[in-house]
This record gives sequence, C-alpha cells and structure tokens, in this order.
Amino acid sequence: MTSRTVSALAAEEEKRVLSLKPVLAPVHGSYGDHPHQVYDAWPAEDPEAPLVILLHGGYWRYDRMHLTPFAAFLSARGFDVLLPGFRRSGGAGGYPETFDDVAHIVDTLPQGRPYVLAGHCSGGHLALWCAARGLLPPATRWHTTALPTAVLALAPITDLTATRRDDLSNGAALQLLGGEDTFEERLLSTDPLTLLRGAGTTGVPTVLLHGAADEEVPLTQFFDYAGVHHDLKTVVLPRTGHYTLIEPGAPAADAVTGALRNISAGFAAPRPDNGSKKDPRT
Repeated sequence: MTSRTVSALAAEEEKRVLSLKPVLAPVHGSYGDHPHQVYDAWPAEDPEAPLVILLHGGYWRYDRMHLTPFAAFLSARGFDVLLPGFRRSGGAGGYPETFDDVAHIVDTLPQGRPYVLAGHCSGGHLALWCAARGLLPPATRWHTTALPTAVLALAPITDLTATRRDDLSNGAALQLLGGEDTFEERLLSTDPLTLLRGAGTTGVPTVLLHGAADEEVPLTQFFDYAGVHHDLKTVVLPRTGHYTLIEPGAPAADAVTGALRNISAGFAAPRPDNGSKKDPRT
C-alpha cells in the first residue's frame, strides 16, 4: 500500500495484519443501490453499549474486509460496531462519491444515537473530515451541523497536500481528488488540516492516536494537525507501527479499546429493546 521503502519489521507487520482471515458479521445491510454502499454490523447484547462506526483504511482504494477482524474484536469487548463500505478511488468513487457516501453514512446510520466515529489511516482522514464538515461554508455540498459525537483517528492521514508531496501509496491523494488539474480546488473542501486552519477546532471531541514506529503515515502529519487543533487529545504509542493498531489482541489494539472506552464514557444511549440481535438500522 505504499510507494516508500519500509523496514523488514514494518513489512512483516503489514503482511501479518492484512493477511488475517476476514470475519463474517452477524448483520449486513445497505444504505444505497451501489454494491459498495453496504455495511456490516456487530450489534451488542448490552442495550447501553457505545456505538462505534469504523471507517476503514486502504488509501481510499481498498475494501473494508481487512478491518472485519478488528470490528469483531471490538464487538467482543462490548461495543456496538458498524463497519460501512463506500465507493472507492479507482472505481466508482473518489471525489465526490467517496465523500457523498461517508457523509450519508454518518448522517443516517446512527439514527440519532451518540457514537464514536473511528477511522484508521485514510479512514482516519475521513473521520476527521466528518468532524470538520461544520467548518464548510453553509451553502456547500457537505456542510452540516449534525457532527459526530466524538472522533478517534488512528494513524490518520490529516494532510492531503503532504500525502501528495510524499507520494504515499503511489499518488493516492491525487487519485482521490481527480488529478493535478482539480487537486487544489477540491482540497479546500476535503482536507482536514486545511479546513481546521483559522478555526482551530472542529468542536467535536477528538483523539488522535499514532504509533511512534509508524512507517506508513509519517508522524509529521500527526504533529502538524495537533499543532493546529487547539483542543485535541493526542496519544503516541511507543514501539508501535501502523497496522498493529487494528491487530486483534495486540497491545496497540488494547490501547485503542481503552481510548474508545474513555471517549465514549458518559454518552452511550439505550437502544430499542427488540429482544434480539437484529440490527435496529434494518
């Protein structure tokens, strides 16, 4: 997933985590007509379990299946987990479809419940973008005042300009925004760091978590975003790479679980009691 040279340790970690067998969710649903407009759900037994919506990584190109083991891991630890797909770069997505889908997901699937919007890598970018939609001009396409209750961004891409400059994943940022001719214009409405400048906060409680040994998304993106977001909470895990954050049972994944518990404490709301594990969104 990267055009840069990484160490043997980082390469082994990537292979190990991305080779995990996908986990079949107990509930599946759709929010649109396109095959990518679907979601997997792991409804919790506890009606007061916190809702976590996971946005997967993969540089806006890859599907959600690599994140199903982590979704199941969170479910086993008491969270109500929703893992949506969306139209992706290199196919039916990119600008504006990827952003249309993610906006629709967070605007409709929580059904008024408080939730943590968590995203890994490019999913972290999309989570931070969702938190910043209130900073868009009111008349623009994705503006809303109905923002996520909280955001946990895991090793996120925060800066599309830096992603383009560093050529992460062979031009992924350029592909997302449609190429050189449209990049600068579209950056204004899609880049978390650009949207945050001037405002200094999105108003959404946000935690940024990164591994100190991440060789996939440079820590400079973490620090540059943290330098602009005035009320951000930050966590840097020592001796931790990029992919082990979503590796079930790894110390880093346990740290992510703890961050989710902390950020969701106090806002979990009861779910309708329907006497089963059927997903209330269906």
